[in-house]
Amino acid sequence: MKSNAFFLGKGGVGKTTTSAAFALSLARSGTRVLIASLDPAHNLGDVLATKLDDTPKNVEPRLDALEVDLNAWVQKYLKESKDELSQQYSYNMTLNLNSFFDIMKYSPGTEEYAMLWAIEHIRCNLSGDYDVVVYDTPPTALSLRFLAMPAISNIWIAELTKLRERILEKRQTITRINPESPVASSCVDKDDDKVYGKLGSIKRRLTDLSMLFGQESYIAVVLNPDSLSVSEALRIKDELDKIDVPLCGICLNKRGVSKAAWELDKRLSDTPLFEMDFVPGGLHTRDDVAAIDTSALVTSFKAAPARTKGTT
Repeated sequence: MKSNAFFLGKGGVGKTTTSAAFALSLARSGTRVLIASLDPAHNLGDVLATKLDDTPKNVEPRLDALEVDLNAWVQKYLKESKDELSQQYSYNMTLNLNSFFDIMKYSPGTEEYAMLWAIEHIRCNLSGDYDVVVYDTPPTALSLRFLAMPAISNIWIAELTKLRERILEKRQTITRINPESPVASSCVDKDDDKVYGKLGSIKRRLTDLSMLFGQESYIAVVLNPDSLSVSEALRIKDELDKIDVPLCGICLNKRGVSKAAWELDKRLSDTPLFEMDFVPGGLHTRDDVAAIDTSALVTSFKAAPARTKGTT
Protein backbone atom coordinates (compact mmCIF):
# COMPACT_ATOMS: atom_id res chain seq x y z
CA MET A 1 0.00 0.00 0.00
CA LYS A 2 1.22 3.50 -0.79
CA SER A 3 1.54 5.89 2.14
CA ASN A 4 0.12 9.03 0.50
CA ALA A 5 -2.92 9.96 -1.58
CA PHE A 6 -3.34 13.18 -3.59
CA PHE A 7 -6.72 14.28 -4.96
CA LEU A 8 -6.43 16.60 -7.97
CA GLY A 9 -9.00 18.31 -10.19
CA LYS A 10 -10.53 21.60 -11.22
CA GLY A 11 -12.20 23.85 -8.70
CA GLY A 12 -15.71 22.86 -7.65
CA VAL A 13 -15.64 19.17 -8.61
CA GLY A 14 -15.61 17.99 -5.00
CA LYS A 15 -11.96 17.27 -4.20
CA THR A 16 -12.37 18.19 -0.54
CA THR A 17 -15.49 16.08 -0.07
CA THR A 18 -14.00 13.11 -1.91
CA SER A 19 -10.67 13.23 -0.07
CA ALA A 20 -12.48 13.64 3.28
CA ALA A 21 -14.80 10.67 2.57
CA PHE A 22 -11.75 8.61 1.56
CA ALA A 23 -9.85 9.59 4.74
CA LEU A 24 -12.86 8.86 6.95
CA SER A 25 -13.30 5.44 5.35
CA LEU A 26 -9.66 4.55 5.98
CA ALA A 27 -9.72 5.85 9.56
CA ARG A 28 -12.95 4.06 10.47
CA SER A 29 -11.52 0.81 9.14
CA GLY A 30 -8.54 1.03 11.51
CA THR A 31 -5.93 3.05 9.58
CA ARG A 32 -4.20 6.02 11.21
CA VAL A 33 -4.76 8.93 8.82
CA LEU A 34 -3.68 12.54 8.51
CA ILE A 35 -5.59 14.62 5.95
CA ALA A 36 -3.99 17.91 4.92
CA SER A 37 -5.61 20.68 2.90
CA LEU A 38 -3.17 22.45 0.56
CA ASP A 39 -5.85 24.68 -0.95
CA PRO A 40 -5.45 28.35 0.08
CA ALA A 41 -9.27 28.60 0.04
CA HIS A 42 -9.72 26.01 2.79
CA ASN A 43 -13.02 24.29 3.50
CA LEU A 44 -11.75 20.97 4.84
CA GLY A 45 -12.61 22.09 8.36
CA ASP A 46 -16.17 22.80 7.26
CA VAL A 47 -16.52 19.37 5.67
CA LEU A 48 -15.13 17.64 8.77
CA ALA A 49 -17.07 19.92 11.15
CA THR A 50 -13.82 20.73 12.97
CA LYS A 51 -11.97 24.04 13.26
CA LEU A 52 -8.52 23.47 11.72
CA ASP A 53 -5.21 25.29 11.51
CA ASP A 54 -1.62 24.57 10.43
CA THR A 55 -1.04 21.85 13.03
CA PRO A 56 -2.69 18.40 13.17
CA LYS A 57 -5.95 18.38 15.11
CA ASN A 58 -7.82 15.25 16.10
CA VAL A 59 -11.15 14.90 14.29
CA GLU A 60 -12.14 11.47 15.52
CA PRO A 61 -10.32 8.25 16.47
CA ARG A 62 -7.42 7.56 14.05
CA LEU A 63 -8.12 10.73 12.00
CA ASP A 64 -6.23 14.02 12.33
CA ALA A 65 -6.48 16.98 9.97
CA LEU A 66 -4.74 20.26 9.21
CA GLU A 67 -5.01 23.17 6.79
CA VAL A 68 -1.64 24.38 5.47
CA ASP A 69 -1.15 28.13 5.94
CA LEU A 70 0.43 28.83 2.55
CA ASN A 71 1.09 32.49 3.32
CA ALA A 72 3.04 31.49 6.45
CA TRP A 73 5.11 29.04 4.41
CA VAL A 74 5.80 31.72 1.78
CA GLN A 75 7.08 34.01 4.54
CA LYS A 76 9.16 31.17 6.00
CA TYR A 77 10.67 30.37 2.60
CA LEU A 78 11.52 34.03 1.99
CA LYS A 79 13.01 34.49 5.46
CA GLU A 80 15.24 31.42 5.12
CA SER A 81 16.39 32.61 1.68
CA LYS A 82 17.03 36.13 2.99
CA ASP A 83 19.00 34.89 6.01
CA GLU A 84 21.14 32.68 3.80
CA LEU A 85 21.88 35.46 1.32
CA SER A 86 22.63 37.87 4.15
CA GLN A 87 25.20 35.43 5.49
CA GLN A 88 26.73 34.74 2.08
CA TYR A 89 27.00 38.42 1.14
CA SER A 90 27.61 39.97 4.54
CA TYR A 91 30.72 41.65 3.10
CA ASN A 92 28.59 43.70 0.72
CA MET A 93 26.75 46.19 2.89
CA THR A 94 25.31 47.98 -0.14
CA LEU A 95 23.19 44.97 -1.18
CA ASN A 96 19.57 45.92 -0.49
CA LEU A 97 18.04 42.55 0.36
CA ASN A 98 14.81 44.02 1.72
CA SER A 99 13.92 45.52 -1.65
CA PHE A 100 14.92 42.28 -3.40
CA PHE A 101 12.64 40.15 -1.22
CA ASP A 102 9.77 42.61 -1.44
CA ILE A 103 9.82 41.81 -5.16
CA MET A 104 10.64 38.11 -4.77
CA LYS A 105 7.46 37.32 -2.83
CA TYR A 106 5.51 38.06 -6.03
CA SER A 107 7.91 36.13 -8.28
CA PRO A 108 6.79 33.05 -10.23
CA GLY A 109 7.62 29.87 -8.34
CA THR A 110 7.58 31.33 -4.82
CA GLU A 111 4.20 29.80 -3.92
CA GLU A 112 5.17 26.49 -5.49
CA TYR A 113 8.41 26.23 -3.50
CA ALA A 114 6.60 27.23 -0.31
CA MET A 115 4.05 24.49 -0.99
CA LEU A 116 6.85 21.96 -1.56
CA TRP A 117 8.51 22.80 1.75
CA ALA A 118 5.14 22.50 3.52
CA ILE A 119 4.68 19.02 2.01
CA GLU A 120 8.27 18.16 2.93
CA HIS A 121 7.53 19.23 6.52
CA ILE A 122 4.49 16.94 6.62
CA ARG A 123 6.49 14.08 5.12
CA CYS A 124 9.55 14.42 7.36
CA ASN A 125 8.08 15.67 10.64
CA LEU A 126 4.46 14.56 10.83
CA SER A 127 3.83 11.49 8.66
CA GLY A 128 5.68 9.14 11.01
CA ASP A 129 2.68 9.21 13.36
CA TYR A 130 0.31 7.94 10.64
CA ASP A 131 -0.16 5.07 8.22
CA VAL A 132 -1.48 7.29 5.43
CA VAL A 133 -1.39 11.01 4.59
CA VAL A 134 -4.20 12.30 2.35
CA TYR A 135 -3.77 15.61 0.50
CA ASP A 136 -6.67 17.79 -0.64
CA THR A 137 -5.03 19.93 -3.31
CA PRO A 138 -5.59 23.41 -4.81
CA PRO A 139 -7.17 23.80 -8.26
CA THR A 140 -5.28 22.29 -11.18
CA ALA A 141 -2.86 25.05 -12.17
CA LEU A 142 -1.10 25.40 -8.80
CA SER A 143 -1.19 21.65 -8.16
CA LEU A 144 0.48 20.80 -11.45
CA ARG A 145 3.13 23.46 -10.87
CA PHE A 146 4.18 22.17 -7.46
CA LEU A 147 4.08 18.55 -8.66
CA ALA A 148 6.35 19.42 -11.59
CA MET A 149 8.67 21.71 -9.60
CA PRO A 150 11.05 19.00 -8.30
CA ALA A 151 11.68 17.56 -11.78
CA ILE A 152 12.09 20.98 -13.38
CA SER A 153 14.26 22.36 -10.58
CA ASN A 154 16.56 19.33 -10.60
CA ILE A 155 17.45 20.10 -14.24
CA TRP A 156 18.37 23.63 -13.19
CA ILE A 157 20.33 22.38 -10.14
CA ALA A 158 22.23 19.87 -12.31
CA GLU A 159 23.41 22.65 -14.63
CA LEU A 160 24.39 24.91 -11.72
CA THR A 161 26.32 22.01 -10.18
CA LYS A 162 28.27 21.49 -13.41
CA LEU A 163 29.03 25.21 -13.54
CA ARG A 164 30.26 25.17 -9.92
CA GLU A 165 32.47 22.15 -10.65
CA ARG A 166 34.09 24.00 -13.55
CA ILE A 167 34.71 27.02 -11.33
CA LEU A 168 36.38 24.86 -8.67
CA GLU A 169 38.48 23.07 -11.30
CA LYS A 170 39.74 26.41 -12.63
CA ARG A 171 40.54 27.52 -9.09
CA GLN A 172 42.56 24.35 -8.57
CA THR A 173 44.47 24.94 -11.81
CA ILE A 174 45.30 28.53 -10.89
CA THR A 175 46.39 27.47 -7.39
CA ARG A 176 48.76 24.82 -8.80
CA ILE A 177 50.28 27.34 -11.20
CA ASN A 178 50.51 30.18 -8.69
CA PRO A 179 50.17 29.18 -5.01
CA GLU A 180 50.43 32.86 -4.09
CA SER A 181 47.37 33.80 -6.13
CA PRO A 182 44.39 35.30 -4.20
CA VAL A 183 42.36 32.37 -5.55
CA ALA A 184 44.47 30.02 -3.42
CA SER A 185 42.84 31.41 -0.30
CA SER A 186 39.36 30.57 -1.58
CA CYS A 187 37.71 27.17 -1.57
CA VAL A 188 38.95 24.86 -4.32
CA ASP A 189 37.64 21.48 -3.12
CA LYS A 190 34.05 20.28 -3.65
CA ASP A 191 33.91 18.70 -0.20
CA ASP A 192 34.63 22.05 1.45
CA ASP A 193 32.75 24.35 -0.90
CA LYS A 194 29.57 25.72 0.72
CA VAL A 195 27.93 26.53 -2.61
CA TYR A 196 28.53 23.03 -3.97
CA GLY A 197 27.28 21.55 -0.71
CA LYS A 198 24.13 23.67 -0.81
CA LEU A 199 23.38 22.60 -4.38
CA GLY A 200 23.74 18.97 -3.31
CA SER A 201 21.42 19.53 -0.36
CA ILE A 202 18.74 21.11 -2.58
CA LYS A 203 19.08 18.26 -5.09
CA ARG A 204 18.54 15.66 -2.36
CA ARG A 205 15.44 17.47 -1.09
CA LEU A 206 13.97 17.74 -4.58
CA THR A 207 14.78 14.09 -5.36
CA ASP A 208 12.98 13.00 -2.19
CA LEU A 209 9.93 15.02 -3.22
CA SER A 210 10.03 13.53 -6.73
CA MET A 211 10.00 10.08 -5.12
CA LEU A 212 7.09 11.12 -2.91
CA PHE A 213 4.98 12.15 -5.90
CA GLY A 214 6.06 9.48 -8.37
CA GLN A 215 6.66 6.39 -6.23
CA GLU A 216 5.08 6.75 -2.80
CA SER A 217 1.72 8.32 -3.68
CA TYR A 218 -1.64 7.33 -5.10
CA ILE A 219 -2.67 10.14 -7.46
CA ALA A 220 -6.40 10.46 -8.13
CA VAL A 221 -8.29 12.97 -10.25
CA VAL A 222 -11.79 14.06 -9.24
CA LEU A 223 -14.20 15.02 -12.00
CA ASN A 224 -17.91 15.60 -12.56
CA PRO A 225 -20.00 14.17 -15.40
CA ASP A 226 -19.39 17.15 -17.67
CA SER A 227 -17.05 17.88 -20.56
CA LEU A 228 -15.11 20.65 -18.80
CA SER A 229 -13.91 18.55 -15.89
CA VAL A 230 -13.17 15.63 -18.24
CA SER A 231 -10.98 17.95 -20.34
CA GLU A 232 -9.24 19.11 -17.15
CA ALA A 233 -8.65 15.50 -16.08
CA LEU A 234 -7.11 14.72 -19.45
CA ARG A 235 -4.80 17.74 -19.17
CA ILE A 236 -3.74 16.60 -15.70
CA LYS A 237 -2.93 13.11 -17.00
CA ASP A 238 -0.89 14.54 -19.88
CA GLU A 239 1.13 16.74 -17.52
CA LEU A 240 1.67 13.91 -15.01
CA ASP A 241 2.94 11.67 -17.81
CA LYS A 242 5.61 14.25 -18.64
CA ILE A 243 7.06 14.08 -15.11
CA ASP A 244 6.64 10.29 -14.72
CA VAL A 245 3.93 10.52 -12.07
CA PRO A 246 1.30 7.82 -12.67
CA LEU A 247 -2.40 8.60 -12.52
CA CYS A 248 -3.85 5.83 -10.33
CA GLY A 249 -7.57 6.55 -10.21
CA ILE A 250 -10.41 8.70 -11.53
CA CYS A 251 -13.18 9.65 -9.11
CA LEU A 252 -16.45 10.46 -10.85
CA ASN A 253 -18.18 12.64 -8.26
CA LYS A 254 -21.81 13.83 -8.29
CA ARG A 255 -22.94 11.08 -10.63
CA GLY A 256 -26.53 11.74 -11.60
CA VAL A 257 -26.46 15.49 -10.89
CA SER A 258 -26.98 16.32 -14.55
CA LYS A 259 -28.73 14.76 -17.54
CA ALA A 260 -26.40 16.49 -20.01
CA ALA A 261 -24.55 14.22 -22.44
CA TRP A 262 -20.92 13.52 -21.60
CA GLU A 263 -18.35 10.79 -22.04
CA LEU A 264 -14.98 9.88 -20.60
CA ASP A 265 -12.16 10.47 -23.07
CA LYS A 266 -10.76 7.17 -24.32
CA ARG A 267 -7.27 8.31 -23.32
CA LEU A 268 -8.45 8.01 -19.70
CA SER A 269 -10.02 4.59 -20.14
CA ASP A 270 -6.97 2.69 -18.86
CA THR A 271 -7.23 4.38 -15.45
CA PRO A 272 -9.60 2.77 -12.90
CA LEU A 273 -12.87 4.70 -12.53
CA PHE A 274 -14.70 5.05 -9.21
CA GLU A 275 -18.23 6.48 -9.19
CA MET A 276 -19.85 8.38 -6.34
CA ASP A 277 -23.52 9.32 -6.37
CA PHE A 278 -24.79 12.86 -5.95
CA VAL A 279 -26.55 13.38 -2.62
CA PRO A 280 -29.67 15.50 -3.37
CA GLY A 281 -30.24 16.47 0.25
CA GLY A 282 -26.68 17.71 0.68
CA LEU A 283 -24.01 16.84 3.23
CA HIS A 284 -24.70 18.25 6.69
CA THR A 285 -22.63 16.14 9.09
CA ARG A 286 -19.36 14.23 9.10
CA ASP A 287 -21.37 11.01 9.06
CA ASP A 288 -23.02 12.20 5.83
CA VAL A 289 -19.56 12.56 4.29
CA ALA A 290 -18.48 9.16 5.63
CA ALA A 291 -21.58 7.62 4.04
CA ILE A 292 -20.24 8.39 0.56
CA ASP A 293 -19.20 5.01 -0.80
CA THR A 294 -15.45 5.07 -1.41
CA SER A 295 -14.93 1.36 -0.72
CA ALA A 296 -13.76 0.52 -4.25
CA LEU A 297 -11.37 3.48 -4.20
CA VAL A 298 -9.98 2.40 -0.81
CA THR A 299 -9.50 -1.15 -2.10
CA SER A 300 -7.61 0.16 -5.13
CA PHE A 301 -5.45 2.36 -2.91
CA LYS A 302 -4.56 -0.50 -0.57
CA ALA A 303 -3.70 -2.74 -3.52
CA ALA A 304 -1.41 -0.18 -5.17
CA PRO A 305 2.23 -1.01 -4.38
CA ALA A 306 4.79 1.72 -3.94
CA ARG A 307 6.92 1.81 -7.10
CA THR A 308 10.61 1.18 -6.80
CA LYS A 309 13.05 3.51 -8.47
CA GLY A 310 13.44 2.82 -12.15
CA THR A 311 10.10 1.04 -12.61
CA THR A 312 6.93 2.23 -14.27
